[in-house]
Amino acid sequence: MSEPVRIMPCLDMRDGRVVKGVHFVDIRDAGDPVECARAYCEAGADELALLDITATVENRGTLLDVVRRVAEVTTVPFTVGGGISDLASAAAVLNAGADKVSTSSAAFRNPSLIEEMVKEFGAEKVTVAIDVDRNPRLPSGYEVYIDGGRTATGADAVEWAKRAAGYGVRTLLPTSKAGDGAKTGYDLPIIRLLRAETGAEIVASGGAGKLEHFYDAVQAGAGVLLAASVFHFHIIDIPQLKAYLRERGVPTK
Repeated sequence: MSEPVRIMPCLDMRDGRVVKGVHFVDIRDAGDPVECARAYCEAGADELALLDITATVENRGTLLDVVRRVAEVTTVPFTVGGGISDLASAAAVLNAGADKVSTSSAAFRNPSLIEEMVKEFGAEKVTVAIDVDRNPRLPSGYEVYIDGGRTATGADAVEWAKRAAGYGVRTLLPTSKAGDGAKTGYDLPIIRLLRAETGAEIVASGGAGKLEHFYDAVQAGAGVLLAASVFHFHIIDIPQLKAYLRERGVPTK
């Protein structure tokens, strides 16, 4: 019996509110983070992600007061990303009540940070997020982007993922820039590639629009299914998604 797949709503934060964009832009309001977190826990979410989407580009830390308030109502493990640039900022987020931290731009700029975080907090508390876009000139066909998807790095996404996994990280969160918020489906090739090349647990992110997209991501190798728009705006609800997956032989929690 394979491990149950976990469903992970993602709260993208800006100015203390939950927002959702398309292709990392065209942002619209989706509610209060504490109310969203409470509702998702009651609806059967297995995990939550809280992502401060402008912390890195605004060169500031994560909104710790929001993390604390969300932690008070959250009954499932939750991961916080955005603005986690060193051990101190990671520790502050964990101390505010997060169960895990996710790092992306800072880890890319300073890969030794990944190793330091794994040693300090344990591999189970560290996720490396990788924003990607297709680039046929690179060996894997995918390029790493940083700064909330704004900055192309020229680096091959699979090579970077293998390096991150080499530091002991067990969870990778690739988000396809092309898929983000577009509801056209997860970018399945990058899920397959990262799962095959790293052996890490893959969090599918970016592009879920209908029930079949979640099933496709599981078939591609994802162990965690992250989505935002479809949950925030009740296009798909979590009990409905879990029932759909179970009908197709996918174990859920």
